[in-house]
Amino acid sequence: MAEEAYEFTAELWRWRARAEESGGAWFFVSLPFEVSDAIDESAPGKGFGSVRVEVSVGASTWRTSVFPSAEERTFVLPVKKAVRTAEGLVEGGPCTVRLRTVE
Repeated sequence: MAEEAYEFTAELWRWRARAEESGGAWFFVSLPFEVSDAIDESAPGKGFGSVRVEVSVGASTWRTSVFPSAEERTFVLPVKKAVRTAEGLVEGGPCTVRLRTVE
C-alpha cells in the first residue's frame, strides 16, 4: 500500500458507550466519505478493516489506526485525551486533521 496524505476538518464527537460511566469517554472524528473511500481502495483486506495512520492535529502528532464504522458509514479516527487537551478540542467542535496512511 502506498502512503497517502489527506487534510480535512470534521466535528469531534463522543462515542456513547453503554459502560461510559465506568470506563471514561472515547472521542472520534469521522473521516469525510471521499477520504474514507480513497483509504479503503488503497488498503483492502487490512486486519479487521483498520488502517494504520500517522495523524497531526495542531502541533500534536501520533500514530494510531482508523476503523470502519457501520454506524457512521465511514472510517473513524480516535482522538486521545492528551491531544484534545493540548489542542483545546471540545466535543462538537471542529478538528483539523492531517492524516497519512503508513505501512
